[in-house]
Amino acid sequence: MEHITELEQRCADAWPALVDRPLGQWRLRAAGGFTGRANSALTTGNPGLPLADALTEVISFAVANGIKPAAHVVIGAPAENGVAEAGWRIDLEHPGGAESLVMTGPLNGHTAAPNGYATPKSADVTVSDAPPPGWWELAAQANPTPAQRHVLASGPSVGFGAVTRDGEVLAVVRGAVVGDLLHVARLAVRPSARRLGLARVLMAGLAAWGRDRGATTCALQVAEHNKPAITLYESLGCVEHHRYRYWVPNHS
Repeated sequence: MEHITELEQRCADAWPALVDRPLGQWRLRAAGGFTGRANSALTTGNPGLPLADALTEVISFAVANGIKPAAHVVIGAPAENGVAEAGWRIDLEHPGGAESLVMTGPLNGHTAAPNGYATPKSADVTVSDAPPPGWWELAAQANPTPAQRHVLASGPSVGFGAVTRDGEVLAVVRGAVVGDLLHVARLAVRPSARRLGLARVLMAGLAAWGRDRGATTCALQVAEHNKPAITLYESLGCVEHHRYRYWVPNHS
């Protein structure tokens, strides 16, 4: 499980919560309710106290920070049985889905134009150090909240990818480099511009940006029900590394 713990910790570093407090090797995270990852306890490793007591700390932390108590639990990890025995349940009502895949792959598998795809005529692919105009609208919302700005626009080396044409943003993605890992998130394509290969072209641009900053592999966290995204990432050479689920107290 050590390799899973290390990967989960890097993904957490790439997705900075507003509040991130250690509990042994666990991480208690809160960010105003924006995304499950930034508003749950990462339960990889040893919390340094009995699991039931650790979960009590998770609840207290959530209440103090105005969020719903939740635990991010790797499937098959030692904590999984203990969380269930403590009376918690899988959060089947989670907006993004209760279960997610963590996928990894080499960056050299990201090419700009496989299967005949190429950047559409007059469209530009960029990865910048600050969100370009129109980026927030697709990545989160036109007027992001402070929590959204913190999670998406702070942390380690962050790149904001976009495909634009005639001043309109057609597709966006966020990348963050942690060590030799490129964490990829918030890939979105405007509905009117789908099926043009923009996601693939944008991923190629982000991969080149990541390689320039020392990344050799990428990681993505994607809900199990998002089959189109999983298919895209598989076509880029990514494979499932492990899965995790969100758990909540039974009374919540």
